[in-house]
Amino acid sequence: MGYYVLQFIVSYLATMLFSIIFNAPRRLLLACGFVGAMGWIIYKLSVDLDFGKVMAAFLGSFILGLMSHVMSRRYKRPVIIFIVPGIIPLVPGGLAYEATRLLVSNAYTHAVNAFLEVTLISGAIAFGILCAEIIYYIYTRIKQYFGKMNGKIYRKSYNMNNRA
Repeated sequence: MGYYVLQFIVSYLATMLFSIIFNAPRRLLLACGFVGAMGWIIYKLSVDLDFGKVMAAFLGSFILGLMSHVMSRRYKRPVIIFIVPGIIPLVPGGLAYEATRLLVSNAYTHAVNAFLEVTLISGAIAFGILCAEIIYYIYTRIKQYFGKMNGKIYRKSYNMNNRA
């Protein structure tokens, strides 16, 4: 348990500091840090549960995307303010470096495998954010539809009661 608390704290600080680098508003730094830390914790839990790095990256970025939309709606700011710094802990930069190092040292088979893993993880991150966008879009459309429908029912019943 202490391991995950430490992971949460470190990813929270990393995301918050990247938010500063990307000029996020000061009042959103804590929220940005929380969104990024939650994405990283989901990734870490998924890896530890043997889902694989690609699936873990998808789940982490999916949760990151959903939370970014929720925070965007809550703070009335663009979603990109939360997504960009929050995705930094998920990016496979160390693995990309390792793949490049293997390529330069003529270990082509290992380099190709590492580059393939980097590509799959990067694609999973992008797909996770895309799925979160789609799910949130569908959610808002359903909410708008039922809100309009409930408004019509309410107005209809209100008008019927006032006829007398």
